[in-house]
Amino acid sequence: MKLIARIFIVLCCAATCSAAERPALKKEKFSLGHWEQREGYVQAVRVGNTVYVSGSVGKGNMAEAIKQAYDTIEKSLAAYDLGFKHVVKENIFTTDAKAFRSNLNVRRAYYAEDFPAATWVEVERLYAPEFIIEVDVIAVIPDEETTASGD
Repeated sequence: MKLIARIFIVLCCAATCSAAERPALKKEKFSLGHWEQREGYVQAVRVGNTVYVSGSVGKGNMAEAIKQAYDTIEKSLAAYDLGFKHVVKENIFTTDAKAFRSNLNVRRAYYAEDFPAATWVEVERLYAPEFIIEVDVIAVIPDEETTASGD
């Protein structure tokens, strides 16, 4: 019984070691400009085979705004030799969901019908009042396990 108690204590201590004792994640970062450092973010971060792309924004009319946001995402994905076919999750925040729905054809052109899981939310405003849409995505870098043979 004492041996089991000791094993339990060792396992508990290992599971609760402090953050300072845990190794740092290996992060590969991609930046689009100096403003990111000022604001405190980067455009994209790769950890393992997953790429997290920060919210990309657009302004003007909705079709223009969607194109601006998705062009920025496309640039970010390209930095990792990826495209929209590698996106598995998308979050969209817009100040006008009706206008967004009316311009879905602009978004469709980027995905070519290979859509990711998505969440679309209408909000009162975004970080800066001139922005009307913000889109962030998560993409996966394919390996043998994630590559579909029939697609």
